[in-house]
Amino acid sequence: MAINREGTVQHSRYVLVLALLGVFALACEAGADAGPAPTGKPRPARPSSMAALGDSITAGTASCAVYVGCSRNSWSTGSAEAVDSHYRRLLETDPALKGRARNFAVPGAQAADLPAQAASAVDAGSAYVTILIGANDVCAGGVDDMTSVRTFRSHVDKAFGRLKRGLPESRILVASIPDVYRLWELGHDDAKAVQAWRRGVCPAMLANATSTADADDDRRRRVDERIDAYNDQLAQACEAYGRRCRWDGGAAHGVRFSLDLVSKADYFHPNVAGQNRLADVTYPGRITW
Repeated sequence: MAINREGTVQHSRYVLVLALLGVFALACEAGADAGPAPTGKPRPARPSSMAALGDSITAGTASCAVYVGCSRNSWSTGSAEAVDSHYRRLLETDPALKGRARNFAVPGAQAADLPAQAASAVDAGSAYVTILIGANDVCAGGVDDMTSVRTFRSHVDKAFGRLKRGLPESRILVASIPDVYRLWELGHDDAKAVQAWRRGVCPAMLANATSTADADDDRRRRVDERIDAYNDQLAQACEAYGRRCRWDGGAAHGVRFSLDLVSKADYFHPNVAGQNRLADVTYPGRITW
């Protein structure tokens, strides 16, 4: 049967329309899971690996039955069911994170140790990094042994520089230093706490815990002010880092905790309940900043 030229043209247009619709459908299907957010901006990828940097608090010291580091109870990377850590919360929404949380926190670490820990996080390719540092910069010795604010900031900047160069796409969470002065307020009239502190726990703040002499009050005030200054520097360093760093807004420092949240081994480190509380107040929700 003969087909005129007009019919041939119409048929060709019909075939072309079908082909274009097919391409459009395939494009929609391919972009269903990876398409832009409602704002039109690309959705940030969920972290498929993470690392924790810091000191004995993040290492989970004194949160187990014996007085050692116990990273499985860490507020950041802990895997134990007893603590609803950042790692466990993220794992619920992204199974790819399983087994890919590294804890580089070291008991006794100060800000001077942070750059080396940052280098370890870079080597591990961590997509999400938490940082809690500074307690030992005031607690390692007497009040005159505290790290100067300028030196503290220089160590933090060096660590942040390594993270930014080595992990430019990763997200950083910086937690504030807990309120050690509040710990003294809660425990200075508790006989068991005072006895534990006499073994050398944070002497700059907790030595002579029952004394109300002017010299001891002045010493505690200086330590409290130094912690506030460190927290100010951490917040400023995070802001200078850029949009991939988030400061906790002082949430960890602002916890109105009780002695029920600290280990009875030293009345200083968070116990399991304390680690849970720390995870609660610092967890940013979706890691999308």
